[in-house]
Amino acid sequence: MSLILTIQNISKFDALPEDKLIRKWIEQALDDKNKDAEITLRIVDEEEGKELNNTWRNKDTATNVLSFPVGEIIEQAPNMLGDIVICAPVVEREAAAQHKHIEAHLAHLVIHGTLHLQGYDHQDDDEAKIMEEKEINILKNSGYDNPYLADLQT
Repeated sequence: MSLILTIQNISKFDALPEDKLIRKWIEQALDDKNKDAEITLRIVDEEEGKELNNTWRNKDTATNVLSFPVGEIIEQAPNMLGDIVICAPVVEREAAAQHKHIEAHLAHLVIHGTLHLQGYDHQDDDEAKIMEEKEINILKNSGYDNPYLADLQT
C-alpha cells in the first residue's frame, strides 16, 4: 500500500502545482508508521477558510492552513490520518508579503499540516523546535529554502 491522497481544489487558485509534487511533499513529511496514510487536502477560498477557522478555533478570520487529524483509528478506514485545509487567498497574500515563491510557501504549509496530522505541534518551545527542524529538513530535501529565515528577512 501507499499514500492515498485526495486533492480538492474548490478555490479560484490556479497556481496549484501538479498532484505528484504535492504527493511528494506529503510523503516526505510522513513518519514511517504513517506511509500508508489516507489524507484529503482541500484548497479553499476565503469564505470557507474563515468559516472553518471560526467554527473550529473561534477566530473570525481565515488562516493559511488548518489540520483536522482523525485522532483515533476508524475500523472502516484504519489508515485515515485526516484532512488539511489550505486557504488559497491567504497563502497568496502571505507569499507576496514575505517575498516567497508561492510554490515554496505552499510546500511549507502542506508539510506543516501533514506534521500536525501526525501529532506534531508548536504549543511550547521544545515542540516548536522539533516541528520546525522537521519542516526545514523536508523542505531542504525538496529544494526549498528555510521558510523561517525568509520570515526574518522581510
